Order: sequence, then C-alpha cells, then structure tokens
Amino acid sequence: MGKVLSGIQPSGQLTLGNYIGAMRNFVKLQHSEECYFMVVDLHAITVPQEPEALREQTEAVAALFIAAGIDPDKSNVFVQSHVRAHAELGWILTTLTGMGELERMTQFKDKSAGKESVGAGLFVYPALMAADILVYNADLVPVGDDQKQHLELTRDLAHRFNSRFGEYFTIPEPYIPEVGARIMSLDDASKKMSKSNPNPGSYIALLDDPSVIRKKISRATTDSGREIKYDPSAKPEVSNLISIYAQVSGMSIAEIEAAYEGQGYGPFKKDLAERIIEVLEPLQNRYYEIRKSGEIYDILKRGAEKAAAVADRTLADVKKRMGFLAT
Repeated sequence: MGKVLSGIQPSGQLTLGNYIGAMRNFVKLQHSEECYFMVVDLHAITVPQEPEALREQTEAVAALFIAAGIDPDKSNVFVQSHVRAHAELGWILTTLTGMGELERMTQFKDKSAGKESVGAGLFVYPALMAADILVYNADLVPVGDDQKQHLELTRDLAHRFNSRFGEYFTIPEPYIPEVGARIMSLDDASKKMSKSNPNPGSYIALLDDPSVIRKKISRATTDSGREIKYDPSAKPEVSNLISIYAQVSGMSIAEIEAAYEGQGYGPFKKDLAERIIEVLEPLQNRYYEIRKSGEIYDILKRGAEKAAAVADRTLADVKKRMGFLAT
C-alpha cells in the first residue's frame, strides 16, 4: 500500500471539473492506498483572502470532500495549517531551492503577469507544496498538467536532500487519472473548467441549484452545425459536453453519439443537465447534512491528529539529519 497526497485550495466554489478530475479519483484511491487529503489554506493566502470567506470556504471544501464519498475512517482528511510540520518543512525546503528554479515556474509567471506588486509567498509556494508531499513521504500525487512542473521540483528537492543528508525521502510519482477526466470550460473548451474563472457561467459549481445547472448547460457554447459528434479538433465545444456526459452517465462516447444522432443540441443539452443534477443531488444532500450537524470539526480534528503523527516524525528526522539541536 502506497501513500497518496493531494489537496484543494479553499478559494472559489468547487466545480464539476474538480469532482470528476480529482475528488472522484480520491474516493477510488482510498480503498487501495494510504491517503492524505487536505484543504490547503496556507497556499490560499499566497493571494489576499477575506478572513470570513477563508473560514467559510475551508469548512465548505472539507465538507465537500466527505460529501463526495471520502471516508474519514479510511483517509486522513484535514486542514493544512492544522499540521504545523507543513509550514516548518516548507521553510527548510525553501532554503534548498534556487531562485532560478522558482523563477521558471509557469504558475508564478501566469499569476503574477501584469501585477505591479506580487507577494513573496506566491513566489516560494512550490517549496511549501514540496513539503506537503515529502512530509508524508508520499508515493503518488494526483496532479493536473498545471502542477506537473511543481512535482518535478519536489522530486529535485527530494534528490537534493538525499544526496546531501543521506537517503531519506521517497521520490514521488505523478498519479494521472484516466483519459477523459479533464473537463473544460463551458464558455471556452480551450481552457479547463476552473473555479477561479470570473464568469460563473463557465463552470458547474458542485452546490449549484438544479435550475442554475439547467440554465448554464443551455447557454454552454456549442460549435456550428447541430451534429452530436466527438471530434475535439473540429468540434471542441460539443466534444467537451460529450465528455462531461460520458463522465456523469457512464455511457461511452459512441453510445452518446448514437443516442442523439439527428437530434441536434437542444435535446442533448437538456438531458445532459438532468444527468448532472442526478449525480450532484446526493452529494449536495450529504453536504448540507454535514454542515448542519457540525460533524466536520471532529473529522478534521481526527484527521489532523493522524496526519501530524506522521508529519512530526518526518520533520524530526529531517532536522536531525541537517544538524538542528534536538529539543
């Protein structure tokens, strides 16, 4: 059994893309691996956050983890800042990271583009992400294309530490979900569905009301013509909608194409909206139960205690190897 580590930031509303591309895979992995799933609030503050919004979103994301099917008795579900070893190891790894390595990070370039002032946290956060992974000696890290570069830095830092202070860190490998799990924006299929998109019509939020889902799908961008055919190069918009349909229905792309042959976009979109609503309804019901009961606080407390027991041992070993005076 290997160790898996992944996290989601508590900024913006989690989307159908987060569920299909990440959270559903978390649920599968918990049955075969030792899993650590966290709400990465320390990463969230690399850009300004309103305190009340940060608190609300942190609790909401944690509750959505559980509502999506993550079992706190099988997985460690916790908030990043509740395990102090993340921040301390993050600082230690920052001292092992070169300026040039951080300057090459495309995420930093994208997020800082056009801004007069950029926080230092945004620049150095790949070292904290490396600490998140290495503090548990994770074997597998579910990553999207936009995070592969950060995982490569994590691997480099693990090698660097091991060569200077002796073999210790596991070199993590990326866990790439099955083909077809990448969900694109409803208004532009060249961009992934993102909770940070300023246009709320570009994504389906996990807590969207059925009427909102129907409206967003009905307004989703489509290609010219009316044929329901999967062809990402010629018909990227409808191909994205077909991908979503396949993910929420369990039908194959060929089955979807056959089912809507000659029908046009209207009936297809109408049915797609209902399929999405059907998938999200039990998740939403469970989410509101969790929030009402307050059970999430106990889940996060237990998760942090279990995670800290592992992380604190790693941190102590690292400091010993580097020559820190023991307490």
